[in-house]
Amino acid sequence: MTKLSQNIASKESGRETKRLTLNERLALINLMEGGMRRVASDAPMTADLFENLSGLLNETVSGAKIDRLGADQSNNVFKILEINSDKGDNLGRLNMLYLKKPIPCYYLVYVEVAPPFRNKGLGNLVLDVFRDFLAEKTAVGLLDNIIPNNDPTYDIYLKLDWKPIEQITQTPSSPADGQYMIYVPSGLAERDLKDPVLKLIHHLKRKRPAIDMRDNELMVERTIEEFKDLYSALLAYFENEIRTGQDTSLMRFMFTRFVTKLLGFKRRIGRLLGYTGGESLEQILVSPQIRCLPVQSYAPRELTGTPFFECGDKKLWLNLPEVLKKHPARIIEALPNYRRPSLVSWMESGGISSADTLTIGDLLDLGFDPTRLKEINIHGEEFIFERVQPRLLIHIRNMNSMLERHAPEISGTAIRNSRLRYNPPVLIIRDSGNAYVLRRKLQGIHWEEAIEQLQGAPRLQALNRSMSLDRIVLATVRETQNWLLSKVAPGEEMLMDHFAYFVSWDLESNQPKIMVEGSGSYLETIWLA
Repeated sequence: MTKLSQNIASKESGRETKRLTLNERLALINLMEGGMRRVASDAPMTADLFENLSGLLNETVSGAKIDRLGADQSNNVFKILEINSDKGDNLGRLNMLYLKKPIPCYYLVYVEVAPPFRNKGLGNLVLDVFRDFLAEKTAVGLLDNIIPNNDPTYDIYLKLDWKPIEQITQTPSSPADGQYMIYVPSGLAERDLKDPVLKLIHHLKRKRPAIDMRDNELMVERTIEEFKDLYSALLAYFENEIRTGQDTSLMRFMFTRFVTKLLGFKRRIGRLLGYTGGESLEQILVSPQIRCLPVQSYAPRELTGTPFFECGDKKLWLNLPEVLKKHPARIIEALPNYRRPSLVSWMESGGISSADTLTIGDLLDLGFDPTRLKEINIHGEEFIFERVQPRLLIHIRNMNSMLERHAPEISGTAIRNSRLRYNPPVLIIRDSGNAYVLRRKLQGIHWEEAIEQLQGAPRLQALNRSMSLDRIVLATVRETQNWLLSKVAPGEEMLMDHFAYFVSWDLESNQPKIMVEGSGSYLETIWLA
């Protein structure tokens, strides 16, 4: 029996250990993600988390109920229908905007189904009950179908008797207006709805900023609650270790993954329209015992399958050290962290050396995970290994295909006089629940970090004030993004959110590489990745 198996067996027999609920188990499984779920049946953790899970899921979903009373509990125009199991567990929700005039209308803002319960029929269940709700209220339903037309679920609304808004208004709409769809209950079927629906669409367009802001606010609040619940589940699962002061590989991995997801969410909410930080992430307090745990970003071997070469330069893969090919995660994670300027300045201010092991508390203090990028020298050439979630690999492959398609044009293009280049993946390896993407090391940094350095580093602030370098960086990135957007094919628009932009930078001296000419100053190079 392995050490991990013994640890889990002790949990099963320990009388003091709290039994995890279904939702807590699902939360932990979702935290580990599909990189390990595909080999879950052979992992010792199966007995504790995965056993009989499929049956439990089906039983839970079949017993799901919609809280139809919740729709009228709000004091404002935003309404909520909740999906609850027979035991009261919340499985998802439906968020709506209520418009009383010119006819009663419920605009469907979004349907939220908890990730572990997706593909179990809950989405259809919600829409079925929503139709009953509209019939009971004698109100029309409206929604903006944002599902891409090449997605298998694109026609889900048509199958449930929703119809394009044009069938009612008899007025064609432009793509910029969205793809509004309408459901008309039988109580309104004989009524001429053309003018009322046109007025509804007009009201919706005026309320669009408020809808987006409220949508963001609800999603942030809900997600913070999910993080709280997940943290509680982790504390419950590792109750014995925390109480006795044990330090296991599984515990370090799970809390590290929790914190990195929390930090990623914290970065993203800053971009949400209307979000002011009212539901601060500071309310999620990580205890000192957890903060002092060493970072472990890959899963214990007992939970994962055999590492493998995903794609890329097969010759380079064959020439890598044998120990790296045999144990990619362990060897890659032991490499030096990429010495980005913000990490270097943090280490210098805290008297921390590159040989020191970072803790979970260090990640929280930094606000990002510096272990995600590792430096490696291969045959005299500098490379960077980037750790990514396996589910993102499809986007990385699609992005690379798009850039390769435009490679000749990219090499001959300048953006605001800056040379345009791209940095494709050289190879990709899968191991221990992660994917590791190898790219060549650039003499550049991410544009957001460049602006942070120009505006915040004392040595660069005077230079920035005199040359407005932050404005040059921002303007160059904006034009690059617009150029790239002009090249995407239909259906590729969703890739735009995954592209990163790097600007030329002298990493040794921590200053931008700027070309100065009579006509003005510009960045030497900007890279797409």
